[in-house]
Amino acid sequence: MSLLQWAAMGAAGYVIYRAVQKREAEHAPAAFADGEETGGNFANIRSAGTEGMRSNPKHWDKVDQAADESFPASDPPSTY
Repeated sequence: MSLLQWAAMGAAGYVIYRAVQKREAEHAPAAFADGEETGGNFANIRSAGTEGMRSNPKHWDKVDQAADESFPASDPPSTY
């Protein structure tokens, strides 16, 4: 096999690898912030607070924080 054929095979392998990586990144849950791992999180629940959100809300106070921290519990937070 010539060097040109090896280079073509390597380039094709790299293109396939990048396509698979991009496809996996598109399947990340929408609520998760960029870089937040979901691997050990079987229920796919993000971290509480604005740090775990993909987009930042315009207004965020302590009641919003308490409600976010109580999810997915059925009881409302004590700040209501």
